[in-house]
Amino acid sequence: MNIHKQPPLWLLTLLIMFPQLVETIYSPALPNIAHAFSVSSERAAQTLSVYFVAFAVGVALWGWLSDRIGRRPAMIAGLLCYGTGSALALVATDFSVLLLARMVAAVGAAAGSVVVQTMLRDSYESTALARVFSVMGAALAVSPVFGLVSGGWLVSLYGHAGVFIALVTMALVLLTLTVIMLPETRSANTSGSRFGGLASRMAGDRSLWKNAMLVALLNTMLFSYYSLAPFLFGQLGWSSQAFGWTGVLLALASLTGSLWNRKLLSIGLSPERLVKNACALALLSGVMAWLLQQSVWILLPMAGVVVAYGIAIPNVLSQALSQYREQAGAAGALFGLVYYLLLGMMLGLAGIVQQLGLVLTVCAVIAWLCCLSRR
Repeated sequence: MNIHKQPPLWLLTLLIMFPQLVETIYSPALPNIAHAFSVSSERAAQTLSVYFVAFAVGVALWGWLSDRIGRRPAMIAGLLCYGTGSALALVATDFSVLLLARMVAAVGAAAGSVVVQTMLRDSYESTALARVFSVMGAALAVSPVFGLVSGGWLVSLYGHAGVFIALVTMALVLLTLTVIMLPETRSANTSGSRFGGLASRMAGDRSLWKNAMLVALLNTMLFSYYSLAPFLFGQLGWSSQAFGWTGVLLALASLTGSLWNRKLLSIGLSPERLVKNACALALLSGVMAWLLQQSVWILLPMAGVVVAYGIAIPNVLSQALSQYREQAGAAGALFGLVYYLLLGMMLGLAGIVQQLGLVLTVCAVIAWLCCLSRR
């Protein structure tokens, strides 16, 4: 553990919020993009699945580089990459160029996930790490408010171009803060070699595969809302700005889940028990969402899904790589590569299905089955 180079927690919080924040800002623009580029809602929704496939590549890249060149340089390069992709999206006039721009941006945004998680694992251990992840979860709870509300407002005033201008600006601000204030946390005994051996070891770790599946499924439940709900609420007569305000409910639900998680950890409940309970809540919420998927009342079970996410994800992430601390960056890269590839494929299927309640239910059932067999 690096006890002398702990970076400012507020800055790490901003950086780990970054990938989710930029996606929730983007989400209200999907109907506008479908109209502006003359593509179907299914095709427009695919920009999210393509994004996460590229995001998986970025996770592998920045995780590996964070061990080779350091956490700080990897984070700086990632932000530069994201800003470049968002700028390209701003000037795109062809949908294929927009997809390419989204992929470039996704590769860059991945640094905000894997590099920050690696820096946290450099700086904290065990229960302290789980509690810090809970703090991050509480901070992530506000990102749907800022993302969906500001995204809806930007789309209503300036269309999708306003969204991309905001994303470029955000990348520049975070890049400046990172250059000025982010220290290096990589320890002297960090191993940058034997990547192939590490991959082989992790590939044979059944527990790790189950953790990756859980992370992918829970994220699919969350991001399928961002990709499918704008069209659902559009059919119900809601504007992009009105849809953006649903982020307030989701933020309260996420904050509730994160605070419950911290409280339950503090009274001695194990992370494994909390993950199992969260998956049970996700299953109940998913079934309710399926029954209500043609109604605005789907927001209520969706809130239950977000509470479950806020409880489960910090505990899965804090425990998943406890046996790989000697190569934290590379291990985080490989772990993230797997679950983001799974997430991209699942979101691709969700975009084809175009039924939010059905997607939530199927993901919750599989997550519950994974949880039952997880140690």
